[in-house]
Amino acid sequence: MNKSAFYKLSYGLYVITSGKEGRFNGQIANTVFQVTSDPPTVAVSINKQNFTHEHISSSRRFAVSILEEATPMTMIGRFGFKCGRDINKFEGIGTRVGKTGIPIVIDHAVAFIEAEVVGEMDCGTHTIFLGRVVECDVLGAAQPMTYAYYHTVKGGKSPKNAPTYQQAEPPKTAETPAAKAARYVCSVCGYVYDPEKGDPEGNVSPGTRFEDLPEGWVCPVCGAGKDQFAKKG
Repeated sequence: MNKSAFYKLSYGLYVITSGKEGRFNGQIANTVFQVTSDPPTVAVSINKQNFTHEHISSSRRFAVSILEEATPMTMIGRFGFKCGRDINKFEGIGTRVGKTGIPIVIDHAVAFIEAEVVGEMDCGTHTIFLGRVVECDVLGAAQPMTYAYYHTVKGGKSPKNAPTYQQAEPPKTAETPAAKAARYVCSVCGYVYDPEKGDPEGNVSPGTRFEDLPEGWVCPVCGAGKDQFAKKG
């Protein structure tokens, strides 16, 4: 089975928020789709281990913020690779309270959708929540980020709880040519630092070797330090 076929499916990149009574959380998701237009309904796939799943199951409501291409990797890392049980993901993030009372992320969002859960399907590791749309609006004219753009342009990875996560293949045994600087992978989120690309968002120019990165440099996705990177085989 060639699971690379799944990469040909089209996805977006979204922040899903939920909660009630002053307890809220949000996470990155890529599996959100419209089911019907009348009445307008959408569906979202959430891992059962995620804190957001707990909030949606309890509150029976959720909001979707559709992210733009310019969304910083640090913001994606906060909502995608950190747990809301440990940190307040909304700190320093622009939000507004929606019709359902849920905070809607508006920073780097081109549109939002609010929904009330009207059904769900158990899919093993994940639950697909079906939501009746109660409010939605366009927030800006920027280009929405696709999952392909996130991977190929941003260099992003899928967290282990994502429905599209695939375990990385073991490194090839062939040695890296001496003339080519080595790439390093983050042990926390899987981000790969490629010297040929550098880290534009972190003001690191293309051609900068990993060894030459400033000591204070951190993973642009999850914030891990250099000591948590390993040479990619």
